[in-house]
Amino acid sequence: MPEIEIRRSQESTPRFVWLFSGHMIDTPDRHAARFPAHRESVAAQAIAKTLIEFDAGPRDLGICGGACGGDLIFAEACIARGMTLELYIPFDEVTFLAKSVDFADENWHDRFFAVKGQASLHVMPDERGPLLPAENAYERNNLWMLESAGRFGSDKIIFVCLWDGGGGDGPGGVWHLVREVRRKTQRIVWLDTRKLWV
Repeated sequence: MPEIEIRRSQESTPRFVWLFSGHMIDTPDRHAARFPAHRESVAAQAIAKTLIEFDAGPRDLGICGGACGGDLIFAEACIARGMTLELYIPFDEVTFLAKSVDFADENWHDRFFAVKGQASLHVMPDERGPLLPAENAYERNNLWMLESAGRFGSDKIIFVCLWDGGGGDGPGGVWHLVREVRRKTQRIVWLDTRKLWV
């Protein structure tokens, strides 16, 4: 029996699986602002409102990455509503923190560990092995999250994206997961930052 089927047989089926992707807080040297740090509260309110509207709670599962910005804001919102939470990161923890958390100001490092303490952390190199020559770590992590979300059936997935509608700075990113998710479900909640930041 495939591993994904074994996992499904050992788990209770959630009401919904909330898959999330969103922009990181802007790096200090970012030329064009995409997620300025001072917009964090706006993003948090929009994500919380979405979960409330669908009455998300202990019967639901949240799946996201662990980067500063959208990922950790979503993760904190899931925890606040008593949801089960799974974090997926594309590198070992030390490398991931350096690339996707610790560059930001404020307390994102501490918030990552607070979330990790209440979630299941999945580290791609540990669980999926090394990258193949043609693979990109961020795209592979996106596909891994989508596969994990779909283990209960695509009809369970609600995809939430905190996104400006544009392409990413490189492979992977929100735009890539949006494209992949659209092949699985039309249940997509787009929190358009071009409107939220106004």
